[in-house]
Amino acid sequence: MLLLRSTLFQVLFYFVTLVLMILFSPVMLLPRRWGWWVVPTWSRILQLLMRVFAGIRVEVRGKENLPEGGFIAAMKHQSAWETVAMIPLFTSPTFILKRELRWIPIFGWYTAKFKQIPINRGKRSEALAAMMEAAKEAIAEKRQILIFPEGTRRPAGAEPKYKFGIAHLYRDLKCPVVPIAHNAGLYWPRSSWTVHPGTVIVEILPPIEAGLKPDAFYQRMVSDIETASDRLLEEARQARRPSPVLDQVDARRQAQAG
Repeated sequence: MLLLRSTLFQVLFYFVTLVLMILFSPVMLLPRRWGWWVVPTWSRILQLLMRVFAGIRVEVRGKENLPEGGFIAAMKHQSAWETVAMIPLFTSPTFILKRELRWIPIFGWYTAKFKQIPINRGKRSEALAAMMEAAKEAIAEKRQILIFPEGTRRPAGAEPKYKFGIAHLYRDLKCPVVPIAHNAGLYWPRSSWTVHPGTVIVEILPPIEAGLKPDAFYQRMVSDIETASDRLLEEARQARRPSPVLDQVDARRQAQAG
């Protein structure tokens, strides 16, 4: 039954996304601020599919910690879930994403239309300069920059590997950074076809205000996100039906300790 539900959800996830992108394509003719509504709408529809077909519910804590205006949201990256479900939390978000996503038909048009920030990982110095200029423009427009500081998805409970690049963003943009933890990797693990039912808990942590030294900022951000993420993993053990992914988390931690 779990495999059947997961398969149905995965098929609907991509099929509905394609249909919505085609149906909403006329917004390409509108100014960005008038057409943005289609993106959180897409997110909410997919979250409905997650709840109905995969049994994934969501609890968000700490919305009061989101500042007004422009800031950086530094999010834990465990799953495809957070790339979709976090979007409605913000008023005008922009992701920092790899340039190759711009080349995907239709989807790439949306990333360009809504001014998502591409980065060319093959040309590091040029990419960082271009990204910084785009990020400064986004903050000036009072947008929220959504970034996954680990760079790629990491399994739930895995040893963290945060990139230091976010500290440069923090230093140069001179804006708050909001750390965000969650436990989505327990329910929609990376590179997994199987989606497990349960409640994804998102914890929006107090913002780190501008002005710290990059090293001090980096250490605090990592500590805040990892401490909260570990707490949410342990909290998930108390669920009526704990995710079986927790067994993998325990095995992974034992291997790391050994």
